[in-house]
Amino acid sequence: MAKRIPPDTRKEVIEAILTLVNDGKSLRQACKEVDFERKTFEAWLDSDHELFSQYERARENRADKIFDEILIIADTPVMGTKTTSKATGIEITEADMVEHRRLQVDVRKWMLGKMAPKKYGDKVHLEHSGEITTHAMIDPIKAEEAARRAEEAGEV
Repeated sequence: MAKRIPPDTRKEVIEAILTLVNDGKSLRQACKEVDFERKTFEAWLDSDHELFSQYERARENRADKIFDEILIIADTPVMGTKTTSKATGIEITEADMVEHRRLQVDVRKWMLGKMAPKKYGDKVHLEHSGEITTHAMIDPIKAEEAARRAEEAGEV
C-alpha cells in the first residue's frame, strides 16, 4: 500500500508529474523522476475527474511536443563518423547521420499514431463499389401453388 501524502505535498506531486508529462515524458518516466509510485497516481486519476482532465491535456501537449521534435530532427543535420572495415584497412568517413535521424523520426511518427490516432494517425479512406442484391422472402405456400400451376400448364 502506498504511503499517504499530505494535501500540500499531493498538490506538488501532481504539478510536478503533469509538468513532466506536458514536457514530453511518459507517466512512467515522470513518476520515476518525482520518485512517486505510478500506481498511486493512476488511482488518483481514476478517482478525480478534474485531475484526469488535466492529465489528458498534458498528454495532448506531449503529443504536440513530439510532433515538433520530428520537425527539428528532420531539419537539423547531425554530423558523425562511420567506421567501415575493408580489405585495405579501416575507412572512417564523416557525414550526416541520416539513417539515425530517419529512425528517430519513424519511431516518433509511430508513437504519435498510437498516442493520438485521430490527430496524427494515418487517414484511412474506405470506398465500396459493386452491386448489392437482395433476395425477397418467398411464402412457401404461394411458391407451391405457383409451381403446381406451372406444372398443370405444362411450363415445367
